[in-house]
Amino acid sequence: MSVQHKVKIGLVGLGNIGRTHIRYLSAMDHVELVGVCDTVKERADQYAVECGTDAYYSHTDLFDRSGLEAVIIAVPHYDHTTISVDAFERGLHVMCEKPLAVHVNDAKKSLAAYEKANREHPNLMFGIMFQERTLPFYKKLKDIVDSGELGRLTRVTWINTAWFRSQAYYDSGDWRATWAGEGGGILTNQCPHNLDTYQWLFGLPARISGHAHIGKYHNIEVEDEVTAYFEHENGMIGHFIVTTAESPGTNRMEIIGENGKLVYENGKIILYKNRISMLQHLRESKSGFDNVESWYTEIPVRKSEPNGHKVVTEAFVQAILRGGGELIAHGTEGIKGLTIGNGIMLSSFKKAMVDVPFDADEYERILKELIRSSKYKKAGRNETDWDMSGSFSTS
Repeated sequence: MSVQHKVKIGLVGLGNIGRTHIRYLSAMDHVELVGVCDTVKERADQYAVECGTDAYYSHTDLFDRSGLEAVIIAVPHYDHTTISVDAFERGLHVMCEKPLAVHVNDAKKSLAAYEKANREHPNLMFGIMFQERTLPFYKKLKDIVDSGELGRLTRVTWINTAWFRSQAYYDSGDWRATWAGEGGGILTNQCPHNLDTYQWLFGLPARISGHAHIGKYHNIEVEDEVTAYFEHENGMIGHFIVTTAESPGTNRMEIIGENGKLVYENGKIILYKNRISMLQHLRESKSGFDNVESWYTEIPVRKSEPNGHKVVTEAFVQAILRGGGELIAHGTEGIKGLTIGNGIMLSSFKKAMVDVPFDADEYERILKELIRSSKYKKAGRNETDWDMSGSFSTS
């Protein structure tokens, strides 16, 4: 009987998200966890014992001594770039937590390192942990939008304020909610999934008008409430409204096309199907007021399909084993949602609409100046062990 090959994986970062990965990695048949790494020695030692593996205190030691083939990167955001570049230089497969980077210029460094490594290792896998692409309702929205059934899209409005975070959350960990440690607030931490889902469904906007409020409700130096307006080349407009200070929160997406309207909210997708194109109707109707006749349908969704972090990592592992294959989200796509997020903040800082692509150097300069001039002092310094399951979308 042949011995089943297992992908040798190392995990860098044992904070709350890193521990989320540990919980499912131990149950995966095709994975051998050959090392865990954290700059906090006691934490690395503890989880190494629990997982029956070796502890490392720097990612380069893990890379050079553990015999790993692939790495999962689950560290504070700025370090995503350094660690991914070092991994690619060694020909390692990479699964990076969101966001790919804090700003577009750093994302480009990771992409350049991957492209260089991929020329030497054509089967090199580069994934990013956009597990919300596996959620059944978002998958169904993708299916309907891609089918073209709605015809020409005219408007998307996404209100996602179901990201409530307390002051205690922000006080945990000295890196959270700071320009130097996290690089931003809700757009950098909670909303990379939403920004990715938006571009996954509709593509990048051509122009962005962003309005970000810094520490409006929390004692933080980064944004906790954002409203953005997008214009797309095809004429579609978008609205994006998010905050970490609203309870009860809302997650409602409206997608308007000439052939009808999709509404996702409260665990349902409703299609209002137009009998004829609304654009045709507005041109040809002899009445000044009559709406298009439309039919109400609740779209069936397979809610029981597997989803979440494990599904993303399983696709990554299987692609490595096969020497290629589809990923839930390829790492190179990480720059797209990041572009929207950076564009929103740049527009807000400049108090002006920005074109996409924008001047990434300008945004990086603004970010560096915010770090340099920061006088913000955190109330708390110790990382708190949170149960992160409550922070992940499940619908």
